[in-house]
Amino acid sequence: DILVDGKLCDCDIVVNCKVGDPVPLEVKLTNWSKHSVGPFALTVTPYQDYQNGVHNYELQDIITFVGSNTFYIDSVKPTKDSVYFGALLFLYTGDFYLNIKFHEDNCSRELPPSWFCLPSVHIRATEPAV
Repeated sequence: DILVDGKLCDCDIVVNCKVGDPVPLEVKLTNWSKHSVGPFALTVTPYQDYQNGVHNYELQDIITFVGSNTFYIDSVKPTKDSVYFGALLFLYTGDFYLNIKFHEDNCSRELPPSWFCLPSVHIRATEPAV
């Protein structure tokens, strides 16, 4: 599950936030397999979708992370959850998306397939109320 500002995200949800306010990000992974998985890393990369097949990932002057955009995970035990917290800070208005990917390494074959189908996260940053 992915929560942005406390709201569960799926492909039909747009989360609204205000420019200049930290936006909490929570990624919850549940291991339904019979084996522990890990270690691995999970990276969150924001981008803009221009709706013409072009994605802009050069957003370092528009969005910043409070902390790191990469979560390093030792292991997730069978039938257990592991939750990772971060925050985003939007410096400009616009529609943004989050691409959440696992680092490719030898253990990726052990990761549950559902983890590779995390929902796309759509965030709309608006001007703060005056």
